[in-house]
Amino acid sequence: MRFAAPWQFRLTLFVLLQVIAGGGCHPHQTRSTSNSKFAVALLTPGPVSDGGWNAAAYQGLDLIKTKLGAETALVQTTSPADFEDSLRDFASRGFNLIFAHGFEYTDAALKVGQAFPTTFFVVSSGSAWSRNVASVTFNFDQATYLEGILAAGVSKTGVAGAIGGVELPTIKLTFDGFRRGFLSVRPQGHILISYTGNFNDVGAAKEATLAQISQGADVFIHNADAAGLGVFLAAGQAHALAFGAFNNQNDVAPDVVLASAVTSTPLAFLKIAAEVKTRRFRSGMLQFGMKDGMVKLVLNPKLESRIPLAVLERARAAEQQFH
Repeated sequence: MRFAAPWQFRLTLFVLLQVIAGGGCHPHQTRSTSNSKFAVALLTPGPVSDGGWNAAAYQGLDLIKTKLGAETALVQTTSPADFEDSLRDFASRGFNLIFAHGFEYTDAALKVGQAFPTTFFVVSSGSAWSRNVASVTFNFDQATYLEGILAAGVSKTGVAGAIGGVELPTIKLTFDGFRRGFLSVRPQGHILISYTGNFNDVGAAKEATLAQISQGADVFIHNADAAGLGVFLAAGQAHALAFGAFNNQNDVAPDVVLASAVTSTPLAFLKIAAEVKTRRFRSGMLQFGMKDGMVKLVLNPKLESRIPLAVLERARAAEQQFH
């Protein structure tokens, strides 16, 4: 009999943190603010304990507090009905900058932005902009393209899986990058794609992954926020491999995660906040990628030996094309 592997302990702790964060977050549970001080707020669609998408945004908020001395506040919205109310609440209380961390906030930010012209709103992966509403996107598909190359090199079956939360354009773009990278190495390969319809349901993501494993998939990418934990659990159970998303998730499941596609969301948020504070910010469709050092692929040193050298060199060569 074996003792539980270290990554299993980390995953258990990860779930507990997620439950604590999810249960203790209320729409208007924020720090007190003062209109005389630079104030920044953040809306997330899921718990900041997810180790990925939302965690990266929270790290950015914390960096803004530390580096710029800003008053900060955080809200986890629970449904689309909360979007406009939460944005309007922060703006009416004098917040200078409000980050809405998800494509789904775009329409609400544009609407509320019209009513509060002196407040800046920044939507992650947004689809539109106005005078005081900006959208910030990362060329995340550059990193997932590299993951696709690596996946093709380690797959024994020639079948890879992709698990998403809600079927959004940005997530489809993520998977398309992975698919192109995979097929560039294995033209006859196959990519299975499933959406759970939820970013927080770990069980649903695990079941979707197991379903793809039954169809031959042996390496996985996810874009499912907190639910991505279910992908790691299923992959570990089946001795398959997976990739981390947005944050460096190599340590979340070190025996499973081959590499992580990482965005420098904290640094991007800090850059934007510093420009807003010094009145240098200009709204628009803001884009960051590997060329800016804001997107990268981080290999898991524990599993790097699993990657054939020729495939690793191919991925490195492809990475240079994005710089």
